[in-house]
Amino acid sequence: MRLDKFLKVSRLVKRRTVAKEMCDAGRVTLNGRIAKAASEVAVGDVVSIRYGSRLVEVRVDELSDNPRKESAASLYSVIREERLTQPVDADEGEQGGAGQAGTFGHTDMA
Repeated sequence: MRLDKFLKVSRLVKRRTVAKEMCDAGRVTLNGRIAKAASEVAVGDVVSIRYGSRLVEVRVDELSDNPRKESAASLYSVIREERLTQPVDADEGEQGGAGQAGTFGHTDMA
């Protein structure tokens, strides 16, 4: 089963297109490697998903093409769930705004 479809049918992600976008952005890993949406998922695989400031790691227990809502959670077991703290990089905080202002605020383009 494709990774994006597994994320959708297991209800870890609400829509398949969102799952694909998350994979494309590098926010989903499969067995420790950044995964593409078309990556094949098998029973026993470990999937890590980064939702903003949260990291969820699950183990695939079962594959089903169209499970009922009540049984969707039985497709996986949560291994780890944690909040991530994303410190602002010192260079971005000090220079990012000032360096960007000149680029976007430039008006004498005659």
